[in-house]
Amino acid sequence: MAVILIKLIAAHLIGDFILQSDRLCSTKYDADWQKRVSALSIHSAVHALLSYIFIADQTNWAIPAIIFASHFIIDFAKVSKGKNNLYALIIDQAIHYSIIFCVWWFLFVKAGAHSNMAQSHFSLSSWLVATSFIAVLSPTSIFIKSFIEFEQWVPDKALSQGLPNAGKWIGYLERILILTFIFTDNVEGIGFLLAAKSVFRFGELNNAKDIKITEYVLLGTFLSFTIAILIGFATLWLTTFDVELLTS
Repeated sequence: MAVILIKLIAAHLIGDFILQSDRLCSTKYDADWQKRVSALSIHSAVHALLSYIFIADQTNWAIPAIIFASHFIIDFAKVSKGKNNLYALIIDQAIHYSIIFCVWWFLFVKAGAHSNMAQSHFSLSSWLVATSFIAVLSPTSIFIKSFIEFEQWVPDKALSQGLPNAGKWIGYLERILILTFIFTDNVEGIGFLLAAKSVFRFGELNNAKDIKITEYVLLGTFLSFTIAILIGFATLWLTTFDVELLTS
């Protein structure tokens, strides 16, 4: 039964972070209310469709309907406030996950319903691992970016240095490697990865005249590593947790 909850979380992560383009996100805050409603409707429809596909139950229309309506209302309230900072992100995500948990609890756990997909421990472990890899991509990058911007720790010079989006992809790759090291029981590889990154960054940081740039790079690196490690070990713990409790 727990695999259904993981599927809904995975669908949310993909819909809210990976499949939501910057253009669609900015359109949700457009002054033209028709464009705003259109963008919110498209975004909510993507979430509803993903939940429907991931649950894999063709007769269950209640979940996509609830996901669409709740997501539209929550995001409409968010954009109406005009807030797009760290606090807004945390509150928005907390409400979404609360709705997802309630949907899972009342429509599956309490009702005793089941998805057509096999509820095996292998299936649960696979979805946990896949969801963790999704979580360390765009969701983690957006959280780190929002946190640093909220604290106003972005140096002016850092915005004009480096290749476009290079830092984002470096973060993706390092977090994927960290999870891979953890899941394959090669945790020592994390130390080598951090050492390698430090060597490549040493010249840049050593020559940086502005200490803010050095602190900015170090902060982003340690946040990225910390989040990936926590997600990795949490996932590893869940996959080795009591099978009967997880699949009951």
